[in-house]
Amino acid sequence: MKKTGFIYIILAGLFWGTSGIFVEYLAPYGFSSPQMTFVRAIVSFVCMFLYILIRDRSLFKTNAKELLLFMGSGLAFYFTATCYFLSMQLTSVSTAVVLMYTAPIFVMIYSVTFLGEKLSKTKLVALVAMIAGCGFVSGIIGGLEFNTLGIFVGFMSGISYAVYNIFTKIQMQKGINPVKANLYCFLFSVIASLFMSEPFRIPEIIISSPAVTFCLCIGMGIVSCILPYFLYSTALKYIPAGTASSLAIIEPMSATLLSVIILGEQISLYQVAGIVLIIVAVFLLSIEK
Repeated sequence: MKKTGFIYIILAGLFWGTSGIFVEYLAPYGFSSPQMTFVRAIVSFVCMFLYILIRDRSLFKTNAKELLLFMGSGLAFYFTATCYFLSMQLTSVSTAVVLMYTAPIFVMIYSVTFLGEKLSKTKLVALVAMIAGCGFVSGIIGGLEFNTLGIFVGFMSGISYAVYNIFTKIQMQKGINPVKANLYCFLFSVIASLFMSEPFRIPEIIISSPAVTFCLCIGMGIVSCILPYFLYSTALKYIPAGTASSLAIIEPMSATLLSVIILGEQISLYQVAGIVLIIVAVFLLSIEK
């Protein structure tokens, strides 16, 4: 059965890695990064809502303390996706995805600083590898041209993703059902989008080319969010969470390969070296956990 779990994790990583493709195809139609975040969140929320409505309506029940946690993860989810999508547009898909994957380092720094975790040799090596990798990917090391705003926004997506992971970890420690947690996370992300994404302009954009844009919007929510989530959750029935977390680094690799094969992005040897260093750093932290 472990083989089945590995297959599900690999597929989840591949589907998560498709975000860049949807961003690249939706942006020319006039979708802003916040609007793409809204599209992804609303489609994911509707799918999760229908799933719970059919499978277990008791998951709709919650309380004030849980709602505060869900609000935190929802806002973090919103800023992660928005910064991630904007970084893709300002730099490249491969650069944006590895910058977002600096999140484990920020979680590690938080844990060492505030939670009293020890800074082991493995964590120190991962930190050095992550810093060097970011230098190579961004172009700071190697003398390549780089977009300062794009790199900054990319790091912000990593920080937001780290905050999301911290809220998720707290929710799991409190025994909150992950399906319910994701439902309300998507809900609060949608609510945040209503104030920050000008979602009421989206129908105007879709009308310009309804057949293509509508399919891309639905696909973005299902293919890059809901489908990989359920594949990953199913995989946890067959393999340990630590193993699944380690294998999740397939996402940045798949996103990079898809950007090269489908979008025709050019990657220098310096950037390849940086991507490898960051993936190694994430893998080291996952293994230690």
